[in-house]
Parts: sequence; structure tokens; C-alpha cells
Amino acid sequence: MADKRGVTIRELAQAAGVSIGTVSRALKGQPGLSEQTRSQVLEVAQQLGYDTAKLRTGKPRRMLFIYSRHLGSLANNPFYSYVLHGAETACREAGVPLSIMSVVAGDDIAGQVRRHEVDALLGAGYFDPETMEAVRRCELPLVLVDHFYPGVRCINDDNQLGAWLATRHLLEGGSQRVAAIFGPPTHYSVSLRAKGFRRALFEAGRLFDPDYEVTLDPVMDYRESGRDAMSRLLALPEPPDAVFAYNDSTAMYAIELCRERGLRVPEDIRFVGYDDIEEAAHCKPPLSTVKMDKEALGHMAARALVEGDVEPSEASLPVELVVRESSRIAAPVAAAAPARKAKRQPATAEPR
Repeated sequence: MADKRGVTIRELAQAAGVSIGTVSRALKGQPGLSEQTRSQVLEVAQQLGYDTAKLRTGKPRRMLFIYSRHLGSLANNPFYSYVLHGAETACREAGVPLSIMSVVAGDDIAGQVRRHEVDALLGAGYFDPETMEAVRRCELPLVLVDHFYPGVRCINDDNQLGAWLATRHLLEGGSQRVAAIFGPPTHYSVSLRAKGFRRALFEAGRLFDPDYEVTLDPVMDYRESGRDAMSRLLALPEPPDAVFAYNDSTAMYAIELCRERGLRVPEDIRFVGYDDIEEAAHCKPPLSTVKMDKEALGHMAARALVEGDVEPSEASLPVELVVRESSRIAAPVAAAAPARKAKRQPATAEPR
């Protein structure tokens, strides 16, 4: 029999042929399992000498919100600030303290997590595989937001549909050269938004031209990378007359550059972003965007951890297109009608 302190929940799950979440439910006596599965897990746990004290029962005593330092500060990344606020609201409702930690590959993640003395992890945004595996080795209940990883409970918005709606809107408005600006293609949400963009082009009978799809330079400052991406598009022999940007901040930086180059938005070039951050409605011109309930993403993830709902699965929240001035279709200028002598109106006529 193995030493109790040497058996991990991952090894137990592998030996029983079930997921880590199933092992957790079986050992905690939670509902949602057949008696056969529960008995199988308990039998394997006994055979391996697994220390059941490792799994605390009931809701977590403290939760940790983790994100990659590559995202920058939450203050500079409005999307995740909303997600954090939603998670904090759910934790407050459940009486569970929430703390925050940024991580990166090479960190002693397990040691840092232990110092926080938490019972559950909420991961937000993209984590590279090395970091993701280090997080999973902490062997705590885990839910991911705006990311996907096999064997983990994941909560996302409908990224592919959102990008499709944005691109279709630009195409149906008459734009002939629709381009896109994306972030790193390794990011789950970015890859799905790229699929939605291409799908809309395909369904409209447009040939996909890779020159009209650019990726932000990861080495550059975020604002400058957005301006650089737009500059590359404008340098094409036939610059785009519409752009879908994978998030609102990138769209606003691109618009900033276009205006500096003397282009009018939306008369010369139309834009749609994604996320509907607060600044989108107040920039000049107001930005069309794809809206989802960002706080609901964080709230739903935190609630899942509070309730022990961590079985591997993916939930998808709905999205909607919000049309504002940046993608408005310019009305055609009417031809001047021949001047005619105005008829004199009665003095009692009311203005219309």
C-alpha cells in the first residue's frame, strides 16, 4: 500500500478511471454520482491509502482568483476587472473571502497557493500549458473563465458567434474589404473569434485573404501594437474599408491611428470591437461592439466553486451585437433638386 502522504488525487483519479471532479464528489459524499461509481472510487482510495483529509467538505473557506502576468495589471485590462467584480460579488454572497494572485511559468505556484491558504481556484484568461499544469498540480477545485483546458470546468462567452455577428454586420453594410485584428492565436477566445470572422466571410461568398488578417505584435506595448496592426492594414495596396477588432481596446487604438491619418470613421472605414467595455460607448465615435455579461462570467465561475460544481464541462454565455456610430452606414448624398420658387404659406400655418 502506498504511503498516504504520497498519493495524489490525480493518481487516484487515474487508478479509478474517472475525473478528478468525480473523485472529489465521491470522497465528499456529494450528489450526482451513481452508487457504483462512488463505491469504485472509495475502494480504490482505500487500496491506495489515499488521505481523505486532503479534501475538505462543504463550501471553500477561501477562494483565489488567479491570472497570468502576461495580461498586465487588471487596471489596464478592463475585461478581467469586470470578471473579478462578478466573482467577488458571488463570494460575498456566499460569505467566502476572495484573494488575487498573478502567475507566470516558472513561479512556485503551489507554494504561493499554499501561502494564501485557499480551498478553490478561479483562473481567468489564457495560461500557457506549463503554467496550467502547475495550477492543476495544486489539486484544488478549479474553474476557468475565458479559457479552455481538457478535464477542467470552463466558462466562456459564445466567441465564435460574436465574431460572426460583427463581421456579418460589416459585410451587410456594404463593406467590400473587411479586415480583422487579433491577439495571440493560442488564446482560446481569440482562436474562436478568428473562426467566426472567417465563417462570416465564407458564408458571404468572400475569398479569405490572409493579408487582411493581422495579429498584434506581442513584444510591443499594447497601445502601440494596436496602432502598428492598423498601420500594416493601411499600408496594403487596397486598404480595408472595415475592421473587426478582437477587443474594444484594440479597436479604439486602431481608430485613433486612422483619425490621425485623416480617415473618417465610419465614412471611410467602419469598426466593430468586442467586449463592450465602458469606454466603448464614450469614445469618438462611439464604438460598435459585441456585448456579453462579463460580470456573469466571474459570478458563474465563483458560484460553481462554492457549490462544488467542478465536473469537466464548458458553459457558453450568450452575446449580442451593439451597433453604434463607428459602423454606421453613411447615408448617400442626395442629388440637388432644381430650385423652385417657394409657395407662400398662410400666416397661421404651424411648423412641422
